[in-house]
Amino acid sequence: MPIIPISLLSSPYNYLLFMTNKIYLSPPHLNSQELHFIKDALDSNWIAPYGPHIDGFERDIESFYDNKIHAAALSSCTAAIHLALILLGVQAGDEVICQSFTFIASANPIMYLGANPVFVDSEPDTWNMSPHFLEMAIKDRMANGKKPKAIVVVHLYGMAANMPQIMEIAKTYNIPILEDAAEALGSSINGQKCGTFADISVLSFNGNKIITSSGGGALISANPQYSEHAKFLASQARDPAPYYQHSSLGYNYRMSNISASIGRGQILYLKQRIQQRKAIYNYYYEQLSHLPGLSFLNEPIGYYSNRWLTTILINPLQSGGVTNIIIADALATNDIESRRLWKPLAQQPLFHNCPSYGNGMASQLFETGLCLPSGSSLTLAQLNKIVGIIIALWC
Repeated sequence: MPIIPISLLSSPYNYLLFMTNKIYLSPPHLNSQELHFIKDALDSNWIAPYGPHIDGFERDIESFYDNKIHAAALSSCTAAIHLALILLGVQAGDEVICQSFTFIASANPIMYLGANPVFVDSEPDTWNMSPHFLEMAIKDRMANGKKPKAIVVVHLYGMAANMPQIMEIAKTYNIPILEDAAEALGSSINGQKCGTFADISVLSFNGNKIITSSGGGALISANPQYSEHAKFLASQARDPAPYYQHSSLGYNYRMSNISASIGRGQILYLKQRIQQRKAIYNYYYEQLSHLPGLSFLNEPIGYYSNRWLTTILINPLQSGGVTNIIIADALATNDIESRRLWKPLAQQPLFHNCPSYGNGMASQLFETGLCLPSGSSLTLAQLNKIVGIIIALWC
């Protein structure tokens, strides 16, 4: 039997935020340490987008990665992707390959720059970018006179993409990779952490992630020039002059000192939060995997998932007609939040004119998949309630 995480109401701060019986998909999980850092920020009057906790949070992130990367704390992960693409030289008219099965923030910054997304389908083993269709897309775009400028790879739901093969393909065609590790903080392949494979990587500290800064993200890279230039661009690209002088286009993308102070309190518990999420996945697996037509995404050999969200697939031909929609409706009736898997970006109206390569794997995942409540603060009673509702649908 796995160790079940502490109660959502075990902290008075969580109680004030979630004084409700609703079970959320992935709510923030606070502890008393945030108040210590926030109080320090307030007492020192550092509440602007500058301050010592920004530097401190960046050091905390770097320490989690064994100081093998350099971090730039930013206002959001979307901002980090935007700056990363700029650092990789993406310009208007360029093509950027992007995973189709992901949140839209992975692709929107491509269009911010006037570039064009080229979408690649998923593989069944990880649900992430298919190396086979990636190489097909590269060859076809090059045959059409458009060598892709960059590749955006995403680690969804905490499961790492097939980075060894993807990196080899990118190396063969000399195309840089932007690694979107927004959902995979702490995940790894053969001991190498997600966020350390590519030229530049991004993280998310949104309110629904394993740890949060209320909102925010980070750009990380083994190359200190990337992180330093990201900080420069994120601070309106102010030149080092004794007055406000600007020679480059900049952005207001720096994380605030208050947000960073929250992140510093959260990151102290990161390893514990990962273990709690994995325990929740294990509990769901033990209780539900026997149901006909219900399946989980298992870790391939050598992979370690942080299990940010526990996801299931439902085959109605084997489940007696139970579908992901039926499960979601049953949970919602009981004030429990769940969520469909991502609708492929290649199917979004915004991207209807963009090239796409694949065999419909992402579409199948969207049609049959569901994210279950996975917050690290879930109680055993709440988990039993969720499991009981799902099992009853098979009876």
